[in-house]
Amino acid sequence: MKQIRVLLIEDHFLARVALQSVLAGHAQIEVVGEAGDGETGIAMYRQLHPDIVVLDLRLPQISGFDVISRLRTEFPGARIIVLSNYRGSEDIYRAVRNGAMAYLTKDTSGEELLNAIRNVHCGLRYLPHTMLHRLAERMPADLTPRESEVLICITRGRSNREIADDLRIAEKTVRIHVSAVLGKMGVRDRTQATILALQRGLIHLD
Repeated sequence: MKQIRVLLIEDHFLARVALQSVLAGHAQIEVVGEAGDGETGIAMYRQLHPDIVVLDLRLPQISGFDVISRLRTEFPGARIIVLSNYRGSEDIYRAVRNGAMAYLTKDTSGEELLNAIRNVHCGLRYLPHTMLHRLAERMPADLTPRESEVLICITRGRSNREIADDLRIAEKTVRIHVSAVLGKMGVRDRTQATILALQRGLIHLD
């Protein structure tokens, strides 16, 4: 199986060592570079063209948000995983809107980080349930928190069965929420809901 080439952009040396330790034991993953600031990270991306970037948001010189935006502008196919201490809904929203495909906090287990890397490498978004819940806080006020979570899942292309698994609710309940979301947004189907969410700038998709 082809290795997943990963670039780490993290300003704390010990944090980079810890990430290296987590990833080094997996033959499928190769850390091809490390950067301690955003400008260096962007330069290394240009040189190395990694499959995945694991990125902190708090960086010297330029922020992680700016790194995401600049990489995605120059390299639309860049696949970026945020690994941050920031937990607020605004941070998650900005990162996802700028183009991050996954958002994890630094207390995430090594297993979940590896799972996120594999999913993002396959072109899938990876937002744990807690991140979905916080991101839902940024959705339209007329949607309930659960409906907002369902809308986020819809924009990720998830089926009713997959949404039920993601949110740990019954598939019948998902159908009810999907119907409510479509009705409140004034659209006929999931595609229109996704387009409207994009037009409103609620979420960014590849």
